[in-house]
Amino acid sequence: MLHIKNSGLPNIIELRNVTQVYGHSKAPILEDVNFLVEDKPAQGQFVVILGASGCGKSTLLRFIAGLQKPTSGEVLLREKPVRESGVRAGMVFQQYSSLPWLTVLENVALGLDFQGVDTKERNRRAMEMIELVGLGGHEDKYAVYPTLSGGQLQRVAIARSLIASPEILLMDEPFGALDINTRLQMQDMLEDVWLKFQPTIVFVTHDIEEAVYLGDDIYIMAANPGRFVHHISVDLPFNRDREVKHSTKFNELVRQVEDKMIEVSEMSRK
Repeated sequence: MLHIKNSGLPNIIELRNVTQVYGHSKAPILEDVNFLVEDKPAQGQFVVILGASGCGKSTLLRFIAGLQKPTSGEVLLREKPVRESGVRAGMVFQQYSSLPWLTVLENVALGLDFQGVDTKERNRRAMEMIELVGLGGHEDKYAVYPTLSGGQLQRVAIARSLIASPEILLMDEPFGALDINTRLQMQDMLEDVWLKFQPTIVFVTHDIEEAVYLGDDIYIMAANPGRFVHHISVDLPFNRDREVKHSTKFNELVRQVEDKMIEVSEMSRK
């Protein structure tokens, strides 16, 4: 296990000896994966996972979300199996996941509808969230491309995931399909949202600068089989803006992560 508990804080996410094998394959996708995220009170954590395509990053998120069970091993939230934990986890995918026959307001309020919140209250809370993610004025538009841009659709997905106040927010390359300017705007928006709501975020990306800018801790996975091989603690100010990207420390961390990624790539080819 790369992240050894030594702070006395409670665990919020723990994977113990998790292995995943598909079908009749003898080669596991993931093998004996151990992973621990502690719960920082009044802060949450922003954990980033990096790794080559096919190393099992998305599968790990599905385990934590309770969408899939591993072939063997345990997935625990607050020391209990996922479905017994009562921990709310939201998930944002790279693919646009809004329901196109519903408006932005209806999409964002959907989770509250399922919880039985009355129409007036859920619309009030949904509008607060819509304003927070910068979609004010778009609430009556249908959540479909090209009525909304890709960045706007991802804002809808983030708002919908956050409105139920999840303790954990899982994000699977949510900005991967966006152009660079929109991606930078979304990074800043996510930083603001995280500071306001303080969930524990587990964020998968292939973008090293994005990982360093957003993350508290970066975990690097190797493939064949998938497992964690490096942990890098991001020693940057807690409250960040784009100025931090011009700092010597930021660029040193980017180079450090790049070196580790190249090392993992070379290791995988041997």
